[in-house]
Amino acid sequence: MSDDTAGGHAPDIRPYLEIRTASPSSWAPDGSALLISSDLPGTSQVHRLDLPVELPVPVERLVPLTRFEEPVGAGYLPVDPQGSDAHRLLLATDRGGNERHQLFTMPAEVDQPRAGPDELEPLVVDDEHIHRPGGVSRDGRRLTYATNRANGVDFDTWVRELPTGAERRVWAPGAWTSGGGFSPDGRYLAVSELTTRAGDNRVHLLDLEQHGDEPADHDSPAAVELAPHEDAASVGTPSWLPDGSAFFFATDVGREFVGIARGTPDGAWEYVIEPGWDSGCAVDWEGRHLLVVTNDDGRTRATLHDPGSLEVTAEVPLPEDHGVAGGWSFSKDGRFLAFAFSSSRHPGDAWRFDTDTGELERLTTSPCEVDADTFVAPELIRYRSFDGLQVPAFVFRPTTGTAPHPVVVVIHGGPESQWRPSFSPLTQYLVAQGFAVVAPNVRGSTGYGRSYQHLDDVDKRLDSVRDLAGLHAWLGAQDDLDESRAALYGGSYGGYMVLMGLTQQPELWAAGVDIVGMSDLVTFLENTAAWRRAFREREYGSLEHDRELLRELSPITHVDRLAAPLFIVHGANDPRVPLGEAEQMHAILAERGVASELLVYEDEGHGLAKLPNRIDAYPRIAAFLQQVLGR
Repeated sequence: MSDDTAGGHAPDIRPYLEIRTASPSSWAPDGSALLISSDLPGTSQVHRLDLPVELPVPVERLVPLTRFEEPVGAGYLPVDPQGSDAHRLLLATDRGGNERHQLFTMPAEVDQPRAGPDELEPLVVDDEHIHRPGGVSRDGRRLTYATNRANGVDFDTWVRELPTGAERRVWAPGAWTSGGGFSPDGRYLAVSELTTRAGDNRVHLLDLEQHGDEPADHDSPAAVELAPHEDAASVGTPSWLPDGSAFFFATDVGREFVGIARGTPDGAWEYVIEPGWDSGCAVDWEGRHLLVVTNDDGRTRATLHDPGSLEVTAEVPLPEDHGVAGGWSFSKDGRFLAFAFSSSRHPGDAWRFDTDTGELERLTTSPCEVDADTFVAPELIRYRSFDGLQVPAFVFRPTTGTAPHPVVVVIHGGPESQWRPSFSPLTQYLVAQGFAVVAPNVRGSTGYGRSYQHLDDVDKRLDSVRDLAGLHAWLGAQDDLDESRAALYGGSYGGYMVLMGLTQQPELWAAGVDIVGMSDLVTFLENTAAWRRAFREREYGSLEHDRELLRELSPITHVDRLAAPLFIVHGANDPRVPLGEAEQMHAILAERGVASELLVYEDEGHGLAKLPNRIDAYPRIAAFLQQVLGR
């Protein structure tokens, strides 16, 4: 490509990139405040919304608690472990996108926002390893967290006594585990463990009163497996009734879709609610409500149930029928339910549902200089793939420009993920510039049942790539879309799919944008962080047993067929997909004379978390697409 394209900036994209969002994270124990995560400073930082207050509150008026260079997350501790009446926070952050998260605490009331980890109180810190927080017991005395500090690979589950700092390792089976929360009386701890099978995990309830000094294992009398199963299945961790007699959890054991089950500490369980789509659940602290959240063809639905009778007591109203809600959090008394909502027309803010009055209130308003009336909502379609499979896709059709329109096909990462209709500033900018944007959920995506999710496992990987050819055929049947000017765009696994599409179907695609994607599955698995390798081999195949297959499924093996212009973006600190994946692809294309550009950001990891880097990268991406697709 020309130097002008490489350094050029498409007009008017910056206001889209500077749209901010906000979401709730946790309530103060007394309900007097709510933590809000907002990217107002350019990365996601911790803010406090003091209540009551006239709503909605501009995010600029929230109380800032952190101003780190890196994104940081936080939640209230239920009780100050030191015994004071002050509210305290538990925080987690990494450095430069390296994903080696460390744990800290700080007061919820501060004179000035904390500028970095050095201004926090260290709780669990070892910069060479990862620490992932789990639950905190209701009395505020115990924290569970997972760490790979034993061998750098396996994640063991630990319990820390917060008042004293004493710790013990409670679950260490030589796998990737995580603590999922305590029973109300603190006796039981739920621990989730990934197995070697794709899409499969096991959950055990550990009786900490029976637990000895050594870590428990699967055969320990202190451990009861919840919903044991033979086939690969998903089992969620319990959300307890306040008396500890029972709990609710989400699972798809013996089912196509994740439903809601009721269980007891002795391991007995049964399905009680099955909406027909993947669902999750939560019970408030007082046990007033059972929240059931359903992923209905990508869109969120939510209902409240009586935990005893299971009858629906309320449909939780959402700001728009076609959108995505998350970050659900009950106030301690169960009256208020906070959540984040985003859709193609709503960039993303915090909302509150009053379970007593049925009133829905917007909590925050985030800056948006773009006229929201210009935002375009997608149409949900299904197209036929090579074997007759109906593949869902969201289609954004522009209201400006001359048809037939050029097309950008956006492919999600994962692959155990799903493109859902939340807000995307780049999508809305491209649509405003006259591009159509199509986001398919090819086979292997979650949200459409267990069978669909496993249709791309190991030796079936190319079938998901063939789904892209089916989409191209669908584009060709649309009078307003130009299949001859269609580009592939994706990040992480989506970036891999971009590269595979360009090498397997070079006659179909006019260009590609690869963000932190894998170019060689062998070198990817050899060089990814040790803690990631075993996890990813479940999905892609192992270096020991499937090396030749991995070679065949690698874009770089077929790079001689890649002729379309390619734009590559990568973070230098990426622990998941190492920078070498981008560098080797770019080097080969440069040697062959294929138009390509590689942007590397030294302070980023797996994606672009920082606003200055997004403002640098995305205008270049937009200019590239405008040039190669002729818009």
